[in-house]
Amino acid sequence: MNEATKPVRIAMVGLGWWGRKMVAVLEAAGAHLDVVVAVEPDPAARAFCGEHGLALTTSYEQALARPDVEAVILATPHSLHEEQIEKAVAAGKHVFCEKPLAMTKAGAEKAVELCRKAGLVLGMGHERRFEPPVAEMLRAAASGKLGRILQVEANFSHDKFLTLDKSNWRLNAAQAPAAGMTATGIHLTDLAVKLLGAPRDVRVACENLASDFPQGDTLSAHIRFQGGGTAYVSATLVTPFVSRFAVFGTKGWIEVRDKAHVEAPDGWVVTSAWTGMPIEVREVGPAEPVRDNLVAFAQAVRGTEPYAISGDDMINNIALLEAIIKSAANGQVVTVG
Repeated sequence: MNEATKPVRIAMVGLGWWGRKMVAVLEAAGAHLDVVVAVEPDPAARAFCGEHGLALTTSYEQALARPDVEAVILATPHSLHEEQIEKAVAAGKHVFCEKPLAMTKAGAEKAVELCRKAGLVLGMGHERRFEPPVAEMLRAAASGKLGRILQVEANFSHDKFLTLDKSNWRLNAAQAPAAGMTATGIHLTDLAVKLLGAPRDVRVACENLASDFPQGDTLSAHIRFQGGGTAYVSATLVTPFVSRFAVFGTKGWIEVRDKAHVEAPDGWVVTSAWTGMPIEVREVGPAEPVRDNLVAFAQAVRGTEPYAISGDDMINNIALLEAIIKSAANGQVVTVG
């Protein structure tokens, strides 16, 4: 087996809810990625690692020092990402980071530039781009089939956090501010930035209507873009699961609705219309976009395919997140960046 076809050897950092989901996904992507060690300080991870045949360490630095580790996957609290990326780059490791990349534009710029200068791949946990109907939508926009992109309407909300222990970092307003923004809304703004370019400003309504979550539970954001066009994004933490993304252009529009949470994808319902044509509704069968994103990262590490999410897109999205967090605090229009 030559180097280009060998699985990328991974340190899986963080074995919480999503980290365990990623381990299960990676087991189905063994031709591309191989988890050689997991990093998790919680003693409860020992049983999980035993079940999955994973070596375990509590030390991130020990994992980075291993010569058989080529890359890290960071499924860790948002506030740790910047330091963990800096350490990984210093150790010469490629990085796949769960969203959000950072909490500030400056932090995102630093992470992107560190990886670029070191010649390392930076992957992002924006698996929405790898959902088949969303990938098709992005291709339609890039090819001009949709015409001039005018507007995005999107909602990604759920009530999974209602069962979390109050001590969970996801219910810490400093760690995860602005209702569901860092959990779900960040995926929607990633797609909006891909479609409409650099954001200009944003106004947010963030309220606490049905819980005692310190970051609020109900959020909507209205975003304007430098090149024209707008996006409406909703990210709520107290409603049954809904995920809808719609893009409207002068030649047509496409709406993609998930049938189930990406944790256990069950396919999509796609509604679309084109100039002079009737509205069409079709179903797209299940796929595993989390796996496909990780495989794309591995292919970029091996140099066989470029990674789909650009550094500029990553930076623009975090600049928008930073502005959303500021606007959520006061409800005022905030200029991005």
